[in-house]
This record gives sequence, C-alpha cells and structure tokens, in this order.
Amino acid sequence: MRSDIIHVKSDGTGIEEALTQAERVARYKGLAKKPTIHLRLLTEELMGMVKGMTGVLDAEFWIEDVDNAFQLHLRTDTAMNTKLRRELLSVSTSGSNEAAKGVTGKIRELFEKALEPADNTLTAPYCTGWTFTGADNAAPGMITSGVWSFNSYKESVRDNADNAEAREAWDELEKSIIANLADEVKIWIRNGQVELTVFKKI
Repeated sequence: MRSDIIHVKSDGTGIEEALTQAERVARYKGLAKKPTIHLRLLTEELMGMVKGMTGVLDAEFWIEDVDNAFQLHLRTDTAMNTKLRRELLSVSTSGSNEAAKGVTGKIRELFEKALEPADNTLTAPYCTGWTFTGADNAAPGMITSGVWSFNSYKESVRDNADNAEAREAWDELEKSIIANLADEVKIWIRNGQVELTVFKKI
C-alpha cells in the first residue's frame, strides 16, 4: 500500500494533512490503538523536522507499507545551496544552527546538510553512519550519492561509550521518541534529491 503524496513546507503548509494521512492509513490498515499512536507520533516527529528546517523547504510526504512494515517518506530536491544556507544561518547570533539539539534536531540538520551536495560538511560527530556511493570527479568534494543510517550511528555511539560525548549522545537517544519507536531512519542523497525515510514494523 502507498498513500497519497502530501506536499509539506517548512512554513507549516501540509503539516495537518500529513498527520491526518497517518491516521487515515492506520484506519485503513485496521491498526490497534497503540500502533496507531506510534504511527502518529513518528509522523509528528517528521513534521517537526520539516517545520524546523532553515529557509524554505518544499517536500513530498507519503507512507508505504508491506505486511505492516511501514515506511514514512520525506523527499525533496537539493535546492538549498551552501551560500543560501550560510546567509540564513548568519541571522543567528552564533552563526550556527542552534536548533540542532537532541536526536530529531540532529537528524534534521543532517537532512539540511544533505541538501548542500556541493559542500562536504557532513563531518559533525553525529554524522557517523554515512556511506558514500558516488562522487562527481569533475567537482572534488561534491557528494552526489550516499546514505546515512540511524542504526549505524547508534552502533557507533554504543561502541564509544567510554567517550563523554558519546555518553551524552546515548542519553539523548534514550530520551528520544524517534529513537525509541523507529526501527531505522535513513537519509539518501541520489539523483539530485534527498530522501529521509523512517521505518517501523507494527
């Protein structure tokens, strides 16, 4: 099953429709109360990321499932370039994305950074988990294809538990809705698009 595509924007357009879509999918699939709430919460987390994006984001949201293995998709073109992002961030006092705190904030920032294929800035500690599958040889440093795995990131944090920064990251993971409910979160860079997918088996 694949739901209708909802166009969502960082100004809030389409957010309520996306949440309604999640509830509609749950009813169509005959989900019990608890899994329905889980699907709704994961959609809320994803829409919270959309609303927190720097600048104007116009993306497509839809839900797919096979045998109650659900996938929540958010896809957009790599329209935000490095110059625009830096101009937007310069408005903040620190010149950085101060909202990139907590697990969802960090995933959101990774998504935003993936929208800058010409700027290889995927180097923050929580960027662990990227696997790059292609590069544009004509433009050194330009990322054209890759995937980030939330589970790979969690494994990295767990493997470095003796590190103070990793311990702090693990505390964030334990408190995060998306970390506790989602089976996996992946971000893909491919064919001029960035796609974030949340996986949940119900």
